[in-house]
Amino acid sequence: MVRLRLLSCLTLCWLLSACVNQTIKSTSAPPVQTPTTTVSENQLLDVALVVFDPGLDEYDDDEPVYPEVRKAEARFMPMQLAQAMQDSGAWGAVRVVPDDIEVTDLIVRGKILRSDGETLQLEITATDSSGEVWLDKKYTGEASRYAYQAAARNTNDPFQAVYNTIANDLLIELEELTPKERADVRVITELRFARSFSPDAFDGYLEQTRSGQYEIQRLPAESDPMLARVRQIRERDNVYVDTLQAYYTTFDTQMAAPYQEWRKASYQEVMLLEQLQAESMRNLIVGGLAVIGGIAAATTGDSQTSRVAGQVAVLGGGLLVKSGLDKRNEAQIHVQALEELGASLEAEVTPQVIELEDRTVTLSGNVEQQYAQWRSVLADIYSAEIGDLQLPEDSARTADTL
Repeated sequence: MVRLRLLSCLTLCWLLSACVNQTIKSTSAPPVQTPTTTVSENQLLDVALVVFDPGLDEYDDDEPVYPEVRKAEARFMPMQLAQAMQDSGAWGAVRVVPDDIEVTDLIVRGKILRSDGETLQLEITATDSSGEVWLDKKYTGEASRYAYQAAARNTNDPFQAVYNTIANDLLIELEELTPKERADVRVITELRFARSFSPDAFDGYLEQTRSGQYEIQRLPAESDPMLARVRQIRERDNVYVDTLQAYYTTFDTQMAAPYQEWRKASYQEVMLLEQLQAESMRNLIVGGLAVIGGIAAATTGDSQTSRVAGQVAVLGGGLLVKSGLDKRNEAQIHVQALEELGASLEAEVTPQVIELEDRTVTLSGNVEQQYAQWRSVLADIYSAEIGDLQLPEDSARTADTL
């Protein structure tokens, strides 16, 4: 009976140690969809993609997160989404901006929930200038090892499916708008931009409902000189934001190669880490069962043979437990390797300090600081140009004239 129990225990140990998992993943990405109908250029909505939240305030403790890598990803990923949206041909200007103080027709925000080369999870929200929420959704993609082969890397991002899916979802929401609704969004954008520079002059044109949405109450007259100044200021702002795209494009280009290599290595390290952790756990369980079974056989056996077999099982189980602990130590080495990879990437993709000059001012610091300075300069320009302008008598129209 003791021999039977010992044999059953050893058989169970062998079965546990032989268990493996196999996962097959696809590198295919859905194509970017195009509009089903053609609309006039003045009904194309402009889009601002805010630099993503790197998600450093909350993440899984089991996930190796490198702050500087995440910060770089937060600038890199909106550019990939912007490209997918541009490929659809459904939008006006699609720009990446440092923060969400920009007033535009549609603003897209993202948060990185997980990114380790194997899995990418993003939380995406999209809201138009009227306050209507288009998207509030989590997107998850898993990369296959084939995505990091040279041929695949030349054409697609390993997580291109995520970006294309988001772009397609936004297009679905866009096509649900009527021409009147598109026009209203563009007008609300202009009025909100004007009110951000001159709240008093443009008060009363919009009303915000309890749900936070904006509704048009009346419109400035086309002859309103303040409206003309606001449009000039907005045009200057658009030109400046366009210059930011050159910065982000350069950053994206410089980051692409080292980031892809980091993700490839990170993917391999994560896969190996998971394998080692699984092997460690199996060895600890199997070894523990063998030790327990061996002790029972050695102490309760009714023959010399069973006692010897029990002692062998204890010895074998002890070796498996030691192997499990060794595997954990080896896994820690790979965690350190990931940290070194993250440090090397941080050194290669740290944003460069740039200088952008206007005719009278110099903007210094990183791109976020320069953008904040630029908005302050715009406010000064607006104040200087408005001066003592007086509104004409017909300074307002009803919303019905839109």
